[in-house]
Amino acid sequence: MEEHVSPEEELIAVAHAWDRAMVENDAAEIGRYMADDWTIVGPDGSVGDKATFLALVRSGALTHDVMESTDIDVRLYGDTAVVIARGVSGGNYNGQAFREVERSSSVFVRQGGEWKCVLSHLSRLH
Repeated sequence: MEEHVSPEEELIAVAHAWDRAMVENDAAEIGRYMADDWTIVGPDGSVGDKATFLALVRSGALTHDVMESTDIDVRLYGDTAVVIARGVSGGNYNGQAFREVERSSSVFVRQGGEWKCVLSHLSRLH
C-alpha cells in the first residue's frame, strides 16, 4: 500500500531537493524547481530571473558549497503555497566567497502535478 504524502511533506522534500541541486551546481536540476517566470528578490532589493540565475550557475560564476533550509513553515492555499525557512547559503560569486544566514520566503504553485517556485525573497539575518 502506497503511503500518502501530504502537500506540506511534498514541499519540504522539494525544498531539500532544491538545496541539494544548488550544492551540486546542477543548473538543469535547479531549474526543475522554478517556474519559467520565477523571480528572486535579494536581500538588497535586487531582482533576478530564472534565465539569468541559471546562466550564472552554468558559467560557474555562481557556485554553492552549502545550501541548507531549516525551520520550514508551509502554508497551503489550494494549489499555491508559501514556504518560509531559515537557511544558510554559501559559495562563490564572481570570484568572491560568500556565506549568508537568511530567511527565505518562497511562493510555489502546483503546475502539471509538480510544485514550481514562482517567487523567492531573501532577507539577511544578522
